[in-house]
Amino acid sequence: MLFPCPFCGSRDETEFTYVGEPKARPEPAETVSNEAWAEYLYVNANPKGVAREIWLHLTCMDMFAMTRDTVTNAVLSSETPGRTR
Repeated sequence: MLFPCPFCGSRDETEFTYVGEPKARPEPAETVSNEAWAEYLYVNANPKGVAREIWLHLTCMDMFAMTRDTVTNAVLSSETPGRTR
């Protein structure tokens, strides 16, 4: 399977690692409850179907957002801030 790196183009999926789903970090860290912090770290939506995910390309060491269908593994798009592919 090929993944589209916004920086390097299409590359084999073995060059990438999953980072997580994009979600807002609780702030300020000093006042966040243990329960809220644990939810941020460990609870993910894990949807069936279209999902937006953060990936790291291990070759260029850049992170980007990829939208893919988790049922078919079809990649719908990959993007970085200010740049869409």
